[in-house]
Amino acid sequence: MAENPARVVTPYEGTGHRPWDDAAPVPAPLALHSTPVRPEWVDYNGHMSESCYLRVFGDNSDAFFRYLGIDEEYRANGGSLYTVETHLHNKREAAEGEPLRLTLQLLDHDTKRVHLFHETRHGADGTLLATAEQMLLHVDTGQARACPLPGELLRRLGAIQTAHDALPVPETVGRPMGIPGDRSRAVRRPTTR
Repeated sequence: MAENPARVVTPYEGTGHRPWDDAAPVPAPLALHSTPVRPEWVDYNGHMSESCYLRVFGDNSDAFFRYLGIDEEYRANGGSLYTVETHLHNKREAAEGEPLRLTLQLLDHDTKRVHLFHETRHGADGTLLATAEQMLLHVDTGQARACPLPGELLRRLGAIQTAHDALPVPETVGRPMGIPGDRSRAVRRPTTR
């Protein structure tokens, strides 16, 4: 397969994954990714653009996949995790060159789905900059449909879940979007006949 030079590449591509160690404690939350704000991520307002927060959260997910054992070899064998839903909450701005430190919390999982929560904090002072809640789906890429995670990955997710169950559920998890107040202007769903 020819390389597509225009495709999105994460910082972890080609790095494989380290072997899972059953004896190693699972950090809660996981701190697997950090990066400075790159010049190409800064928008016309002089701070990191919202699309670039999503990119950084995606890189954090990729670091998590490798922690779990999902890498190029796993994908070459037809398995992957796809994002099916993401909710971003932007709290503060970050300027070019400022350090970002990310954490990841496993909220829940089942045989096909993984529910994650990410935080991006300023790497120097710890200020919360943004959060993301994601629902991922395990996919058989050859069949282009959802399929169960293999037993070994479910076992690892179970170990992570046990460690992360001690963490509080972040207040923004599952929070709907809307404007409080006058419901007469609320977004209405079309009715079907």
